[in-house]
Amino acid sequence: MDELNRKTVDDFKGSSKQKIIVILENIRSMQNVGSVFRTADAFLIEEIFLVGFTPQPPHRDIHKTALGATETVSWKYFQNTEAALQSIVEKKYDVYAVEQVEKSIKLERMEHANDNGIVLIFGNEVSGVEEATLNLCDGCIEIPQMGMKHSLNISVATGIVLWEFTRKHIKKGAHL
Repeated sequence: MDELNRKTVDDFKGSSKQKIIVILENIRSMQNVGSVFRTADAFLIEEIFLVGFTPQPPHRDIHKTALGATETVSWKYFQNTEAALQSIVEKKYDVYAVEQVEKSIKLERMEHANDNGIVLIFGNEVSGVEEATLNLCDGCIEIPQMGMKHSLNISVATGIVLWEFTRKHIKKGAHL
């Protein structure tokens, strides 16, 4: 385990984070929520906002997939996405939904130059990001898919998007 260079909880909390806030809007599955926490920990994401009926820690089924990440990753709960976004308006973060819509930006083409940071909104497993939320966004990001289904599990989609932003961050020479 020492060879993995793992941070302690205190080391993690004191680490410089990527200026990314993940919003989980009306996610049903506790396992998906736990998995997103674990991914957010892996990529040193600033914070997770849980919105609507998205389950909140502590819960055994969230902890089962989070593997302790609910103790390291900062999170807050909000009744709705508008309230969540209002809470960080002074940060001037860009706001993007991860959703397949007309005029969405393909993930590999997404360039984010705002050093202030970005909010990434992931929606319900069946219905996606709410229409009212889409109207609050600066744009939408779409993960290219070539198969028949054209949908991914929310935790998989979050992992793909966060890795792509992390990869670009590292490529620019930034140190986490």
